[in-house]
Amino acid sequence: MNMNRRGTLAALATTSALLLACTQAQASHGRPEAGPDRPSLTGLRVLLSNDDSMQMARPDASDGKGLYEVRRALCAAGADVVVMAPWANQSGAGTSATSGGRLTVERRTALPAAYANDCSAAPGGGAVYGVCKGAAPCGQSTPSATPADTVRLGINGGLAAKAGWKGGPDLVVTGSNFGPNVASVVNESGTLGAALAAIDEGVPAVALNSAYDPASAGSFEVADHTYRRTAAFGVEFIAGLRERDLLASKYVVNVNYPHRAERQRPRGTAWTSVGTQKIVGLRYTATGDTFTIGSRVCVAGSPDCRPETKHRADFTLLQQGYVTVTPISPDRTHTGRTTRGLERFVRDGR
Repeated sequence: MNMNRRGTLAALATTSALLLACTQAQASHGRPEAGPDRPSLTGLRVLLSNDDSMQMARPDASDGKGLYEVRRALCAAGADVVVMAPWANQSGAGTSATSGGRLTVERRTALPAAYANDCSAAPGGGAVYGVCKGAAPCGQSTPSATPADTVRLGINGGLAAKAGWKGGPDLVVTGSNFGPNVASVVNESGTLGAALAAIDEGVPAVALNSAYDPASAGSFEVADHTYRRTAAFGVEFIAGLRERDLLASKYVVNVNYPHRAERQRPRGTAWTSVGTQKIVGLRYTATGDTFTIGSRVCVAGSPDCRPETKHRADFTLLQQGYVTVTPISPDRTHTGRTTRGLERFVRDGR
């Protein structure tokens, strides 16, 4: 066995042990409590962002509840957390970023009541900022910064100016997202776009995502206990990565937490790859020169919905009740047997 293969197997063994430990150590219900059995993130500076916004103003709280649950859990574990998130919902923004003009960072002084005191003991007090485009104060109709904007801004001067972090964050955490980011959805996810922006800047990043309740039948709701459990699992997982010196900027660690009944636990934690399945299909209906965009969940076997082709795909295992952990790199070059004919043609002209 050569050293590269031996090293790879050792790393996989370490990761598998870590994932099992994280699954066994998940917190159960309610607010995380500090104590000797809680994971410690003391001294870790975390920039927290998402693509759902920091508003949490919608009736279903889909515009930020996951972020506030993660903020609570991180602060309970001792992390110093600053939120810089899009001013308004930016789901589907992917890696898009603003290349010119101005961005305004506005601190939120009145936080959602249930989360107002979560970070009062943190060094920075758990400041929450919304980021919008332009030089005027952020308002109801102000265009929002993208998720990638918020992370780039935070790392490259925003945190230094607002939080006094001269050395920048130690880690970027994005989410917890309203809904899973798996398979084809990964390409358009603003949650992952923000995390990819972090590793582009040399900062490790973990993306957290909470799966929908399948019983919501098309309304796409995330249960409160799923948000809580995603946050609890995420903090346990990050503490394990930190302890083993596995926080790295070569790839984003993408975590998807399944919906389970309130008294049910995930079936385990699975090491997966990004699936090939098309999950959401778009339709464009014309009225003159105007097209209305509609979407629907793809049905397996439908001719316009690409099927799954991978053995350990993220969405497949998430649906089976596993927490999925997937490394995602900015390098999207496809390799493998299917490209050999193309490579031969390009290299040799035959």
